[in-house]
Amino acid sequence: MLQGNAIVGQSGGPTAVINASMVGVVDAAKKAKAIDRVFGMRFAIEGVLNDVLLDLTAESDETLQQVRYTPSSALGSSRLKLQDKHFPTILKQLKKYGIRYFFMIGGNDTMDTIHRVVEYANAQGYAMRGVGVSKTVDNDLYGTDHTPGFPSAARYVALSIQQGGLLNRDMQKVDQFSVFQTVGRSAGWLPAAAAAARRRKGDPPHIILMPERPFNKTAFLKKLKETHARHGYVSIVCGEGVTYKDGTPVSASGTKDKFGNTEFGAMGGSSAAMALHRMIADKFGWRGEFQIVESLMMAAKDRGVKLDYAEAYQCGKRAVQLATKGETGVMVTIQRANKKGEPYKAGYGTAPLAKVANFEHQMPDKFISSDGMDVTKAFLDYITPLIGDLPEHGHLTIRKAKK
Repeated sequence: MLQGNAIVGQSGGPTAVINASMVGVVDAAKKAKAIDRVFGMRFAIEGVLNDVLLDLTAESDETLQQVRYTPSSALGSSRLKLQDKHFPTILKQLKKYGIRYFFMIGGNDTMDTIHRVVEYANAQGYAMRGVGVSKTVDNDLYGTDHTPGFPSAARYVALSIQQGGLLNRDMQKVDQFSVFQTVGRSAGWLPAAAAAARRRKGDPPHIILMPERPFNKTAFLKKLKETHARHGYVSIVCGEGVTYKDGTPVSASGTKDKFGNTEFGAMGGSSAAMALHRMIADKFGWRGEFQIVESLMMAAKDRGVKLDYAEAYQCGKRAVQLATKGETGVMVTIQRANKKGEPYKAGYGTAPLAKVANFEHQMPDKFISSDGMDVTKAFLDYITPLIGDLPEHGHLTIRKAKK
């Protein structure tokens, strides 16, 4: 049995449920015979480099339970890109605190961090096990049905479009269109989630633009004109990372982050929603608005999904259980355990860290409509159990009065 201490960190963007995963790790680690103490990285891997670790073993159960249902990243996050020069310092710190179990909660880049740190430590003769806990509202991690954080963010989008759609409908004589932008660099899971807002034929959103399909300006403007003629207004949802066929971002952003990824929205100083708004206004002369909420959809507790909190916590616990049984170099995944036609039920599996770090989970073709600007029933069947029931609203019959 590998005896020692454990460390856990949170990296990348926040979610409504990332703290539930962290508490899951802590709770399981406290009960594990192979683990003596649990430390927390203050601001992810930077906390290790700068020798700023938190003693999570000393936190009371009451505090941890409160943190479990608190949004954002309680330990603090970071987007530091690891360089070769960092590894000797990291290993020195891990040895200093007797850390043998290495856990991080995050996305592709986070899984790469775990993989590289543990591989380096083992290569230097220091035995260590590393297990990742999936997290991203983008839902683009390899090997998992969905990621903790996605259901709550998806519900945020669906509710925003459902409620904003009423405003679009009733203000159509003032604003003829609206563009709502979601996060999601290269996968369309979040913009697609807006389709769950529909309750009646003709309900918003009318057009959904996803990164999986190249943006076709001519086809878009044609559908826009047809939709406006039919409904009197148009509700559009776009993923921040939509691009033209040649790969040029619709947002026209050229800013790159430390990992070489294009920065969209506020971080990139431009956005797809703004570009679409200008395109529509220039073509038709319509008045409209664009909405970009950025990180708000990542960490909104008031729209959090109970299922999401529960699954995030279980993923954290599962990571510790795997590591203490000898598993390493994997990320905990969520899989659907129910058979077709049965109520949703979650199961848990694993995916190799190396693959998670290098591959993305985009929406399959069966979830995207033939014109590339909507979703299919198969996607609605996929998303519905994850976000739960949405409110029902009243609607006037709009019957013209007679004398």
